[in-house]
Amino acid sequence: MPLIILDAVSLAFGLDPLLDHIDFQIDPGERIGLIGRNGGGKSTLLRIILGIIAPDEGKVWRQPGLRMGYVPQEPELDPESSIFDAVAQGLTECGMPVASYQVERQLSQMGLEPEGQVGQLSGGWKKRVALARALVSEPDLLILDEPTNHLDVAAIERLEGALRNFPGAVLFITHDRHFLDQVVTRVVELDRGQLSTFGISFADYLRRKAEQLASEALEQRRFDKLLSQEEVWIRKGVQARRTRNEGRVRRLEELRRERALRRDQIGSVRLAVDSGDRSGELIAELQEVTLRYENQILVQGFSTRIQRGDKIGIMGPNGVGKTTLLRTLLGLHTPDEGTVRSGTRLNIAYFDQWREQLDLSATLVETISPGSDFIEIGGTRKHVISYLGDFLFPPERARAKVASLSGGERNRLLLARLFARPSNVLVLDEPTNDLDIETLELLESLLIEYPGTLFLVSHDRAFLDAVVTQVIVLEGQGIVTENAGGYSDWIRYLAQRKKIQANKESPVSAASETGGTNRPSAIKPRKAQTGRLSYKEQKELETLPDTIAHLEKEEAELAQTLADGTLYRNSPDEVKRLSQRQAELTHQLEQAFLRWEALQQKHDKEP
Repeated sequence: MPLIILDAVSLAFGLDPLLDHIDFQIDPGERIGLIGRNGGGKSTLLRIILGIIAPDEGKVWRQPGLRMGYVPQEPELDPESSIFDAVAQGLTECGMPVASYQVERQLSQMGLEPEGQVGQLSGGWKKRVALARALVSEPDLLILDEPTNHLDVAAIERLEGALRNFPGAVLFITHDRHFLDQVVTRVVELDRGQLSTFGISFADYLRRKAEQLASEALEQRRFDKLLSQEEVWIRKGVQARRTRNEGRVRRLEELRRERALRRDQIGSVRLAVDSGDRSGELIAELQEVTLRYENQILVQGFSTRIQRGDKIGIMGPNGVGKTTLLRTLLGLHTPDEGTVRSGTRLNIAYFDQWREQLDLSATLVETISPGSDFIEIGGTRKHVISYLGDFLFPPERARAKVASLSGGERNRLLLARLFARPSNVLVLDEPTNDLDIETLELLESLLIEYPGTLFLVSHDRAFLDAVVTQVIVLEGQGIVTENAGGYSDWIRYLAQRKKIQANKESPVSAASETGGTNRPSAIKPRKAQTGRLSYKEQKELETLPDTIAHLEKEEAELAQTLADGTLYRNSPDEVKRLSQRQAELTHQLEQAFLRWEALQQKHDKEP
């Protein structure tokens, strides 16, 4: 039995309807990802399903007794409430008794401390509280509007697991492509007032959307050709007008009406950034820097050198000190210990994830170019309304207030303001929140081609993989690690590090006194005995531990060398050679361990 049925639902706030006679059904157990352009009506659709607003036309049917949980983009929580009480509110709102075990289970799943106060939490932790509050009542339908915004990667992965195991149905808006693929069973797009289903993954969506747009373009070309022919016919001279038939005239009038009602595909955002004058080769150099907050060590003894053109991703859990480290790299924060050397001719543009740079009472034009109708980008003078059009803001909205924009539109406006000013260092703090997928991909392309230096704080795994050349990861307890590549490269590095650690702690690999390496051999040779082992095998068994220790030491040293991001920029051929040697060492180690185990087993069977 369906949970929700929408029948010919329409809603309009302006000239074009946000929802245009749409039909939609949600069945038990579905996990539906809703995507679409910013300002296209996605959040409005959620509020209609929830019953917060009513449609202009059409019917909404909800299963009797349906229990729904909802997390909006920016959850409203009582700052004076304890975390336990805030989560328990999810039960009382549904008329359910508060069961401590239910609340504590959700707190545990979200990594929340029950005694904490909501008002002292960061945005990411507040989002966790809101998610726990929505999940605690075990609703039949869970509705989430941008659930990954402000969450760190660990929390996003925890949420992915919770949603995959959730027994009810889930409808969520997201622009996080990795999250979409991990959770969804059906992708639905809201485009120009219409809902369409596009398979079970983001890859399915991309393929089917391209096919749909190609078919739509072909049909529109045929329509426009027919309309053009009819317009030529109706404009012929007096002789032609005497012979025209009224049926054909009526058909032309219908074609004109149909063309006037057609909503063409919205154009793409045209992003461009003025990189200004080149900075010096050095951007920042940190030597043995330690950062503290109250009694907590955020960064301990960290050294790095950032050069012009580097694209740095800064990762780590919420509250671990990413912003503090970023400000230190930019010379805006003095470390507790160590030294910071800043580069020359730095022109920094900063994107703030909380949009505090936006004045909600100002108009879009005032935000981009206060006191002038023109801006200059890369030496080219452009009218501010035309520039706003590049970011999909139509002329009639240029004088609208910032307060009237959706979250995604505000982010787009902030990007427009950021890119209107010359800069050779871009600092983007969670720029992907609320942006639609197409704008995300265009922003990726811009940043890849950007000739300046980029600092990117983000929890969007696909975005990090596409843009950055190395990551700086704050792991907690003052530990900071650099690694070449993006998020996926970091995960591979962690797996390798875990393997090395496991070998260190393995009973068959207790450390040899030689080497002092990241993965020291720990095989202790047993005293050779006479018996079934040949003399040659006895000598091989005695020497294999030293051989393994030597191979492990070389492998660990190679791993440390390959973790240096400068190697990839300066010596790509050397990277290839070292990677090949690393693969050879892995194979040699596997063979050496197998040989040692075989000889040791044979030795142990001796009388």
